[in-house]
Amino acid sequence: MIYLDNSATTRPHKEVLDTYIKVSYDFFGNPSSLHTLGMEAEGLLTKARTAIASQLKVGAKEILFTSGGTEGNNLAIKGTASHKKSKGRHLITTEVEHASSYETYKELEQAGFEVTYLKVDSDGRVSLEEIEQSIRKETILVSIIHVNNETGTIQPIEKIGQMLSEYPQVRFHVDDVQGITKVPLNIKKAKIDLLTASAHKFHGVRGSGLLYVRDGVRLKPQIHGGVQEMQMRSGTEHVAGAVSMAKALRIEMEKAKEGRADLVKLHSKLIHTLPKIEGVTMNSPLDGVAHHIINFSVDSIKPEVLIQSLAQKKIYVSTKSACSSKLAEPSRVLLSMGKDNHAASSAIRVSLSYETTEQEIQFFLQEFKKIIPTLLGGKK
Repeated sequence: MIYLDNSATTRPHKEVLDTYIKVSYDFFGNPSSLHTLGMEAEGLLTKARTAIASQLKVGAKEILFTSGGTEGNNLAIKGTASHKKSKGRHLITTEVEHASSYETYKELEQAGFEVTYLKVDSDGRVSLEEIEQSIRKETILVSIIHVNNETGTIQPIEKIGQMLSEYPQVRFHVDDVQGITKVPLNIKKAKIDLLTASAHKFHGVRGSGLLYVRDGVRLKPQIHGGVQEMQMRSGTEHVAGAVSMAKALRIEMEKAKEGRADLVKLHSKLIHTLPKIEGVTMNSPLDGVAHHIINFSVDSIKPEVLIQSLAQKKIYVSTKSACSSKLAEPSRVLLSMGKDNHAASSAIRVSLSYETTEQEIQFFLQEFKKIIPTLLGGKK
């Protein structure tokens, strides 16, 4: 099997699963319970929070556990909008956000908020000047994805954060689901107020995520019924999920020290070989991108047909975002970058991890070259 859909989800590391099972079985107490089992569970939760904070170089009390990226984005955006609406109702984001952010903003518009959706250039990158020009006295939140989940485009988060620090009334939220462990980001230097991450994107277990909430930033809870997670996210804590996420983050941060250089080599192999194949057009920019995401289109072949043909060879890739891949419409992200309807409707995404090998990429390219003429021949 050659798995090249790591931006959709990653296979959990075996040691991460071992930790998840052990904590689930041996430390099953509710962290809110006052007896020994509860206190043991609470102790593990505290250790996981501290370990994650250490990896991200933030304070332990700034880490809030969630169920994943979608909840984290919803809580950051809705929680800020609800908490600060008396100060203003203007929000700023981009046209290329992940659906969990983009659709949240669409819903807030229905609730009476005004949203500015910033355009991007042909590389999918937002303009720092346009962000600043869009800020008003009623602006309370700017939300920008760090690494685009479809194309790998990296936004200039540190520059944006430095600029926004001149506007203390504006909160800065970053969706770092695709960037964490792959593209370095100094949260404090970038002056980020809120940052979302999800465990299953870095070989953790699904159903676990985190939201960094800078000390002093308040959110209106979106889930009610308890005082867990600094009174911002009610519900019995997922202790096994948090502890195994801390282990996955540590493992991937360690692998990143050498793994990023390997990803650069694999990315270079793909972007220089794919365009030479009949009908292939690259959608991801060549520069300023995360090296684990490559997006391209193939002329005259439906993406679902190509994906299934590769799957028969036990090679797994995807179309656009996994959250939207079953929807037939063209990619909103690629259309925003100025790609035509055909390119936006026929995009393929190959996404790597530190587990991906050069041999796997070579085999993928070899089989891909064989499949294209076969599929095109069937159309003649």
